[in-house]
Amino acid sequence: MSETGSEIGNVLYPVPDVAKAIEFYRDGLGLPLKFADGDRYAALNGGRTTFALAGPEEDVTGGKPAASFKVADVPAAIAQLQEAGATVLSPAAEGPHEIRAVLADPWGNAFVVYGPKP
Repeated sequence: MSETGSEIGNVLYPVPDVAKAIEFYRDGLGLPLKFADGDRYAALNGGRTTFALAGPEEDVTGGKPAASFKVADVPAAIAQLQEAGATVLSPAAEGPHEIRAVLADPWGNAFVVYGPKP
């Protein structure tokens, strides 16, 4: 996506209990906690990609793990992706930390595009 510029910002895992998931991935795999937003969301250091845990309030993918792509312009990225064959599952909406949308690739795999709030 050359016009909008993107990178994998995180890999998102929906979990029913963020605190327990933090303990599991931190203690089991040694992933350091970057930050937690109560029982909504947590980010762990997965090296070059953040490993993100989404509680029920932040589960935007219907319980399915998904890659999240950070883009400079969410509406432009959505338009370009639709042109390439993506389907919008959840339109762009402002979340607590960014603007995000959920799309599916032509094979039905969900993914998230997100970017800064205006």
